[in-house]
Amino acid sequence: MSNVHREAPRWFDSALAFPVEVGQVDVAGAQIQYRAWGPTGSPGIVLVHGGAAHSRWWDHVAPMLATGRRVVALDLSGHGDSDFRGHYGLEQWAEEALAVAKPAGISGPPVFVGHSMGGMVSYVAAQLFGEELAGVQLIDSPVRARTPEEEEARQQRAFGPKKVYPTKADALEHFRFVPPQDTVVPAVRDHVAETSMREVEGGWSWKFDSAFFARSSSDHLGGADPRCRIAFFRAENGIVDDATMESMRARFGPTALVVDIPDAGHHVMVDQPLALVVGIRTVLASWDAEDSVTGMPD
Repeated sequence: MSNVHREAPRWFDSALAFPVEVGQVDVAGAQIQYRAWGPTGSPGIVLVHGGAAHSRWWDHVAPMLATGRRVVALDLSGHGDSDFRGHYGLEQWAEEALAVAKPAGISGPPVFVGHSMGGMVSYVAAQLFGEELAGVQLIDSPVRARTPEEEEARQQRAFGPKKVYPTKADALEHFRFVPPQDTVVPAVRDHVAETSMREVEGGWSWKFDSAFFARSSSDHLGGADPRCRIAFFRAENGIVDDATMESMRARFGPTALVVDIPDAGHHVMVDQPLALVVGIRTVLASWDAEDSVTGMPD
């Protein structure tokens, strides 16, 4: 697939032309694939995708975060090009996200940035090993038992048995966002769709393992006062209602940053990627300033 999309914004083509490295790490018997941008041996970010997604949802975002930082996006097990497992859970995925950070070139405690289910993974990570993280940023993630993707699958409204399409073009015609979202940057949508499938016997199919929808629940989702800094980006047209947001605010603690992204759907990186980048950068700058003051000698 070409890295240059017809009629794509200049920033998009520049991002996809940015140098990227790929690698893999064995985590509890599964090969976990990752992509990495920016200077190795630098402080960094681990980008954690949502359910049924994969690392390449971040291809147009990660390079814009990589100035002076190492940015790593992984495929959680059961997603993308990583191995499938017999069973899935948020704790295992949290361990995978932490495990890739150092081998992928991040120096020191990473910041986790997680979207939707990836935000739940990041919040569980904050509960499990927050002292090993520089902070977590959650993107329109309902920190509760199930994500919208899992609810849709369980109610058989989406993500049924994976189909095999005879051609790549036919598969692309059937690509849909869950929950539905019509407002997109077309080049971003096309890139995400094209990188969400692989050639299999008889045609083309999606990369995720449908079994991940039956993942185990986690008591850590209900935990309060996470053991590291928290920031939350709420999409104006997303899936987090006022009651859910107030419940999460109470659990996040009084120092958590909560920011609304105007005119954004749940898949913020697809319709408002530049606003998302500004938000992530701003929080990182705020935390850097906080660290520099805290680290100053008396």
